[in-house]
Amino acid sequence: MTSPLNSLKGFDEKSWDTPLIGFAAGNDPLFESYKELIGDFYWTPNEVMQLTYPDETFDADQLSIICWILPQTDRTLIDQRKAEKLPASRWIHSRHYGEQFNEHLRATVRDTFIKAGIKAVAPVIQPEFGYRQSDNFGLASNWSERHTAFVAGLGTFGLSDGFITERGKAVRIGSVIVDARITPDVRPFDSHTANCLWYAKGTCGVCIKRCPVNAISSAGHDKKACFKYIREVTAPYSEKVLGTWETPCGLCQVKIPCERRNPVSACTAKAS
Repeated sequence: MTSPLNSLKGFDEKSWDTPLIGFAAGNDPLFESYKELIGDFYWTPNEVMQLTYPDETFDADQLSIICWILPQTDRTLIDQRKAEKLPASRWIHSRHYGEQFNEHLRATVRDTFIKAGIKAVAPVIQPEFGYRQSDNFGLASNWSERHTAFVAGLGTFGLSDGFITERGKAVRIGSVIVDARITPDVRPFDSHTANCLWYAKGTCGVCIKRCPVNAISSAGHDKKACFKYIREVTAPYSEKVLGTWETPCGLCQVKIPCERRNPVSACTAKAS
């Protein structure tokens, strides 16, 4: 993460801390499960490759996904912990410039494989990437970086739908599909919510209190309320701070037990 592009412009510091990296198999049955649960519009790895290379034929057994987690820096977390209604300036800059670097990272990883003669694609920066209405989950994208990271064993989901990794929930995620067989990582958990104290231990729920519009409750995450607040409140605010429209919030990702760690494994280690 020494690239000069990993820069939080305006603060003369890096956007992201040391990343986590994981690998998933293109034929993992979870991808087909996602398609069934989310909707026909959801891409499997094979479908993205076929869309990108329409004259080629791909074998899902030979595809792999490289996935990474970009944790927020200590300085950004410190500022965001103080925020109550609107995201901190560093967090807004991270959402903009940090995600620009993440897009650069997606393109660089993809192009490195292509230059080596291996076909590759970064789904989220494909022109066909977008959002649809899922009958089961409302607004949903046709490729989810979080769901891909789950397949790669990098973490699980929490009460707020945030993705809890060994470096916590205050993260951004990226992935690239390659036409090469890479040994996939083993998922070290037995459920898709194993890293969340609410589901694993029946405790916590701190993220409920952090949400300024009550979009998180014991029933889970209200995506419509969350989306409305971001579009109508935090996005216009980000334009004032940054000079450009962005969609930050992230209040539920900090000042919580899973901000910087996997709290369930931390509790297990403490108990032993």
